[in-house]
Amino acid sequence: MTCGIVGLGLMGGSFGLAMRGYFNEIIGIDHNEEHKRDALKLGLVDRVGEFEDLSGVDVIILAIPIRGIIACLKQLADMKLKENCTIIDFGSTKESIIKECPSNIRKNLVASHPMAGTEYSGPMAAVADLYENKIMVVCDIENSGDVQKERACGIYKYLKMRVKHMNASEHDRHAAFISHMPHIVSFSIANAVLKQEDKQHIVTLAAGGFRDMSRLAKSNAHMWGDIFKENKQNLLDSIEAFKSELKKAKNMIEEEKWDELKIWMEKGNELHKIM
Repeated sequence: MTCGIVGLGLMGGSFGLAMRGYFNEIIGIDHNEEHKRDALKLGLVDRVGEFEDLSGVDVIILAIPIRGIIACLKQLADMKLKENCTIIDFGSTKESIIKECPSNIRKNLVASHPMAGTEYSGPMAAVADLYENKIMVVCDIENSGDVQKERACGIYKYLKMRVKHMNASEHDRHAAFISHMPHIVSFSIANAVLKQEDKQHIVTLAAGGFRDMSRLAKSNAHMWGDIFKENKQNLLDSIEAFKSELKKAKNMIEEEKWDELKIWMEKGNELHKIM
């Protein structure tokens, strides 16, 4: 089989690196010329090509922002793809992608979200084991073709991933609380500190806690802006839930209810007992 990867950043590049030997040829497609050069130099793909080359591959990976994925699906719908071509998208939200996928290629699409990543971006961030032992969420699988399901499952097995099935709306709600809200919080922490502290004090006093909480603020702003836009209402709901808990903590501190605050924190400790 042959594969075409659209988007040669962290996700697409890591996929290419991990799948060396599985496909006869991996073609990389990216609008960024530097990304193309880096992907070739790093051995993430066998060659770089143009979007039209996707008409001749067996598997297409869409590892780009959500609106880009939707635009690609519409382009692919107008192309003559190989019989049983399998299209896998790595979008961080699923409902809009599935809803806007043209009907003539819906069976080709296996809508997936790898629960993997780092705060870094670009081909240089690619790592071969990014997907290993991670979860791949597959949404609305009943609308994908049998061949496409089988191929996608074979790929996820090769990557040593665990597959979980959800419907798209359920996925987007959970992703807002567990993935998207933490990024908003991290960006908020980073901006709050930058407004209050000079660089010297940040460097001097920043220890593990601050580094852990602010790490996600290194994430690609363009990509995450796209995600927040697509999952707006779910994200707003998650922010309101977070605000409610922050307000509780603020009130307990103001009113010096230290015993209540301790119980509240101990309840938060329970999260890591299930992770």
